[in-house]
Amino acid sequence: MKQTLFLSPPSLEGFDGGAGARYQAKREITSYWFPTWLAQPAAIVPGSKLIDAPPHEQTMEDVLSVVNNYELFIVHTSTPSLNNDIRCAEAIKAKNPKAKVGFIGAHVAVLPHDTLRQAPNIDFVCRNEFDYTCLELAQDKPWDEIAGLSYRDDAGHIRHNPERELIHDWDSMPSVLPVYHRDLQIEKYFIGYLLHPYVSFYTGRGCPAKCTFCLWPQTIGGHAYRTKSPAAVLREVELGKELFGSRVREWMFDDDTFTINKPRAVEIAKGMKKLGLTWSCNARAHLDYETLRQLRDNGLRLLLVGFESGNQQILNRMKKGLTVATAREFMKNCNRLGIRVHGTFMIGLPVETEETIDETIRFAEELDPFSIQVSIAAPYPGTELYRQAMENGWVGSGALIANNGIQISTLRYPHLSPEAIEDAVERMYRRFYFRPRPILRFVWEMSRDAQMLRRRLREGREFFGYLRERRKTVRARQQSAGTSTPATAQ
Repeated sequence: MKQTLFLSPPSLEGFDGGAGARYQAKREITSYWFPTWLAQPAAIVPGSKLIDAPPHEQTMEDVLSVVNNYELFIVHTSTPSLNNDIRCAEAIKAKNPKAKVGFIGAHVAVLPHDTLRQAPNIDFVCRNEFDYTCLELAQDKPWDEIAGLSYRDDAGHIRHNPERELIHDWDSMPSVLPVYHRDLQIEKYFIGYLLHPYVSFYTGRGCPAKCTFCLWPQTIGGHAYRTKSPAAVLREVELGKELFGSRVREWMFDDDTFTINKPRAVEIAKGMKKLGLTWSCNARAHLDYETLRQLRDNGLRLLLVGFESGNQQILNRMKKGLTVATAREFMKNCNRLGIRVHGTFMIGLPVETEETIDETIRFAEELDPFSIQVSIAAPYPGTELYRQAMENGWVGSGALIANNGIQISTLRYPHLSPEAIEDAVERMYRRFYFRPRPILRFVWEMSRDAQMLRRRLREGREFFGYLRERRKTVRARQQSAGTSTPATAQ
């Protein structure tokens, strides 16, 4: 068995490019997801080590100090961080010329040949669902026999092996929680809407929804939701409770749509109540009142829900499978039951205009979830949104983040520039949060919890700093493009 290091490389300050991140970018406040995509193969490979550098503030020098202890390096990469991660791989090879270095992640799953051609020092990439591909690499199996592997042979030629089948027996997959306990400091991971410290992990993979922008189902996980049984999930949580004791204040089920199988979700919820644990999960805005009530009665605190847009035509074009009326009814039920909702919205989906942006902002104010996240539509390679953008000539620059890690727009439409899309992000945040109700919610929350008071004050400083940094980034892009600030941004 080769000595194997799984690595999320050092990057820009505050850049959440780790394996659990849906959008690799710097967020409004300190935000780090657990690197589940790396931790799962690390749990399979005996004797391996996981380094998640960004949340632990580890530098390239820190990583290089240990590279001679390993033979095989498996690096998680993404479209925005690819160039940074290539430089990291080059540094590893310079320090340890005998090392074999390869990449995993959605970008290389879609563009294996391009990645290997762009980065001559990279030895291999693992495509699609790569967990057992990583294991066979660590077992030193001949590379031409490893399904799902693209690699450079001894003559320097790029080879692509047949695809690997998706994993269906999820009960047999080892838990990531011992890897978290061994290699990570859970207090280093923050998400603004989750209690701290929290732990997040997947109970399965795949999502049957067909949202055109969503990265993971279209590149790695697929559209069939393959899951662990409720008994296996609860055994895993029990193990986590033994490992972390009372340190974890909230458990987050990070499956794309954890609640799509309602009976399974309710059964797991009942088990969580017996364990006396607070939990949250991702959900679609289709849950009925009775299911929501059962989940709440069994420990559910918060739902992370993608509303995306307040314009029905945009929702239809992106194949969200959601109506604004359904979203309104869902929020009404959540409010009646006292379930918190963190709503995610997206600016710049096809074909956005200033009018549809304002419609989305008004819709967010009307729904009034406890908190929101505003993202810019990102055409990641491998998604239908990327294909649409290329076919319609909507792609402007190729960059998805600025030099400071803040997300920028690579899309432009006939009546909406990338700069206008970027400017709308701050406008939406200001209009949503600078209202009496959100302010009173946070004040009430801080008045009841000293830890929350300190945390929200820190996050407030970070939020205003982020807005200032985003404004500078947008203004610089506007000056470069020769455009001016829209009046609506003031």
